[in-house]
Amino acid sequence: MTTSSTGTDEVDPAVREELARLRDSIDNIDAAVVHMLAERFKATQQVGHLKAAHRLPPADPDREGRQIARLRSLAEDAKLDPGFAEKFLNFIIAEVIRHHERIADDTGNGALGGLSAPR
Repeated sequence: MTTSSTGTDEVDPAVREELARLRDSIDNIDAAVVHMLAERFKATQQVGHLKAAHRLPPADPDREGRQIARLRSLAEDAKLDPGFAEKFLNFIIAEVIRHHERIADDTGNGALGGLSAPR
Protein backbone atom coordinates (compact mmCIF):
# COMPACT_ATOMS: atom_id res chain seq x y z
CA MET A 1 0.00 0.00 0.00
CA THR A 2 1.73 3.11 -1.26
CA THR A 3 0.63 6.49 -2.47
CA SER A 4 0.68 7.36 -6.13
CA SER A 5 4.02 8.56 -7.40
CA THR A 6 2.47 10.65 -10.18
CA GLY A 7 2.78 13.86 -8.15
CA THR A 8 -1.01 14.22 -7.88
CA ASP A 9 -3.14 13.98 -4.78
CA GLU A 10 -4.48 10.61 -5.85
CA VAL A 11 -4.18 8.00 -3.13
CA ASP A 12 -4.39 4.24 -3.47
CA PRO A 13 -7.93 3.16 -2.44
CA ALA A 14 -6.44 0.62 -0.03
CA VAL A 15 -4.57 3.43 1.72
CA ARG A 16 -7.76 5.49 1.93
CA GLU A 17 -9.59 2.49 3.40
CA GLU A 18 -6.90 1.89 6.01
CA LEU A 19 -6.83 5.60 6.87
CA ALA A 20 -10.62 5.61 7.30
CA ARG A 21 -10.45 2.50 9.52
CA LEU A 22 -7.78 4.07 11.73
CA ARG A 23 -9.65 7.37 11.94
CA ASP A 24 -12.85 5.55 12.93
CA SER A 25 -10.90 3.89 15.73
CA ILE A 26 -9.52 7.27 16.83
CA ASP A 27 -13.04 8.74 16.81
CA ASN A 28 -14.30 5.88 19.00
CA ILE A 29 -11.42 6.37 21.44
CA ASP A 30 -12.09 10.12 21.58
CA ALA A 31 -15.74 9.44 22.39
CA ALA A 32 -14.72 7.05 25.16
CA VAL A 33 -12.28 9.63 26.59
CA VAL A 34 -15.02 12.27 26.67
CA HIS A 35 -17.43 9.91 28.40
CA MET A 36 -14.79 8.86 30.93
CA LEU A 37 -13.96 12.50 31.67
CA ALA A 38 -17.66 13.23 32.16
CA GLU A 39 -17.88 10.39 34.69
CA ARG A 40 -14.74 11.59 36.43
CA PHE A 41 -16.11 15.12 36.74
CA LYS A 42 -19.43 13.81 38.10
CA ALA A 43 -17.44 12.14 40.90
CA THR A 44 -15.27 15.19 41.53
CA GLN A 45 -18.38 17.38 41.72
CA GLN A 46 -19.61 15.14 44.55
CA VAL A 47 -16.22 15.53 46.24
CA GLY A 48 -16.53 19.31 45.85
CA HIS A 49 -19.93 19.36 47.52
CA LEU A 50 -18.65 17.18 50.37
CA LYS A 51 -15.62 19.43 50.84
CA ALA A 52 -17.79 22.56 50.81
CA ALA A 53 -20.23 21.09 53.32
CA HIS A 54 -17.37 20.36 55.71
CA ARG A 55 -15.37 23.50 54.94
CA LEU A 56 -12.44 21.59 53.52
CA PRO A 57 -10.04 23.34 51.12
CA PRO A 58 -10.68 22.90 47.39
CA ALA A 59 -7.13 21.68 46.76
CA ASP A 60 -5.42 18.67 48.33
CA PRO A 61 -1.75 18.92 47.30
CA ASP A 62 -0.80 15.62 48.97
CA ARG A 63 -3.44 13.65 47.04
CA GLU A 64 -2.64 15.53 43.85
CA GLY A 65 1.03 14.58 44.19
CA ARG A 66 0.17 10.94 44.76
CA GLN A 67 -2.17 10.96 41.76
CA ILE A 68 0.47 12.49 39.51
CA ALA A 69 3.05 9.90 40.58
CA ARG A 70 0.50 7.12 40.05
CA LEU A 71 -0.46 8.41 36.60
CA ARG A 72 3.18 8.79 35.56
CA SER A 73 3.76 5.15 36.50
CA LEU A 74 0.66 4.02 34.60
CA ALA A 75 1.79 6.03 31.59
CA GLU A 76 5.23 4.41 31.65
CA ASP A 77 3.64 0.96 31.80
CA ALA A 78 1.39 1.89 28.87
CA LYS A 79 4.34 3.25 26.84
CA LEU A 80 2.87 6.79 27.00
CA ASP A 81 5.07 9.80 27.66
CA PRO A 82 4.84 10.35 31.46
CA GLY A 83 5.45 14.07 30.97
CA PHE A 84 2.42 14.30 28.72
CA ALA A 85 0.34 12.29 31.20
CA GLU A 86 1.39 14.63 34.01
CA LYS A 87 0.50 17.72 31.98
CA PHE A 88 -2.88 16.21 31.17
CA LEU A 89 -3.61 15.37 34.80
CA ASN A 90 -2.43 18.80 35.97
CA PHE A 91 -4.91 20.36 33.54
CA ILE A 92 -7.71 18.20 34.92
CA ILE A 93 -6.70 18.90 38.54
CA ALA A 94 -6.73 22.65 37.90
CA GLU A 95 -10.23 22.39 36.47
CA VAL A 96 -11.42 20.27 39.41
CA ILE A 97 -10.02 22.80 41.90
CA ARG A 98 -11.76 25.60 40.02
CA HIS A 99 -15.04 23.65 40.27
CA HIS A 100 -14.49 23.03 43.98
CA GLU A 101 -13.82 26.72 44.58
CA ARG A 102 -17.03 27.62 42.73
CA ILE A 103 -19.03 25.06 44.71
CA ALA A 104 -17.63 26.40 47.98
CA ASP A 105 -18.48 29.97 46.94
CA ASP A 106 -21.97 28.97 45.77
CA THR A 107 -22.75 27.23 49.05
CA GLY A 108 -21.70 30.32 50.96
CA ASN A 109 -19.15 28.37 52.95
CA GLY A 110 -16.04 29.33 51.10
CA ALA A 111 -13.15 27.09 52.02
CA LEU A 112 -11.27 28.15 55.12
CA GLY A 113 -13.67 30.95 56.01
CA GLY A 114 -13.97 32.28 52.46
CA LEU A 115 -10.30 31.94 51.50
CA SER A 116 -9.23 29.45 48.92
CA ALA A 117 -6.38 27.17 49.79
CA PRO A 118 -3.14 28.01 48.00
CA ARG A 119 -2.42 25.88 44.94
